[in-house]
Amino acid sequence: MASKQQILEAIRRQSVAPVEHPGVEGPWITYDDAPAQFAAALESVGGLCHFVADLPAVNAALAEIPEFSAAQRIYSSVPEIGGANVDMASIDNPHALDDVDFAVFSGEVAVAENAAVWVTDEHVRHKVVYFLSQHLALVVRRSQLVDNMRQAFEKIEFRAGRFGVFISGPSKTADIEQSLVVGAHGARSLHVFVVE
Repeated sequence: MASKQQILEAIRRQSVAPVEHPGVEGPWITYDDAPAQFAAALESVGGLCHFVADLPAVNAALAEIPEFSAAQRIYSSVPEIGGANVDMASIDNPHALDDVDFAVFSGEVAVAENAAVWVTDEHVRHKVVYFLSQHLALVVRRSQLVDNMRQAFEKIEFRAGRFGVFISGPSKTADIEQSLVVGAHGARSLHVFVVE
């Protein structure tokens, strides 16, 4: 008998007592200062949080970010962001987005617990730009900041066939010799702008 088969049969012979489902009701984590928790959680995963008053303040803050200032190709799904020069409507092949230096997107929900921001393809023709861009910025309203994932899922609208993903920090991996590498498989930096 092959070793794989022996392992599978040994697993099948194990008897595990059934356990009642713990349920999903109960006290969920909350924070006295959710914005401060969000900023701290985002920094802990390699991102940076900026609290701004309005969208013009986002433009001013972006101008201070060296990666944005040096970017040759900029995409934005937020119309009020200046400097964007990638016209997504004119691009048929998503591979043409492989040289986007900086991309700015609108986030729908931000979670203080883990600094995750929910984004969708609602205003993005080619969702691959989320993962091909060298640097990302997400813009989310302060009113869309929640304490925990439970509250986030209550706010999210799941429509058939719609793409959505939580983004928390830049791309990173620790698979290589257990050493953290930022930007290994995607964006090398992430800035989140929380707009009042």
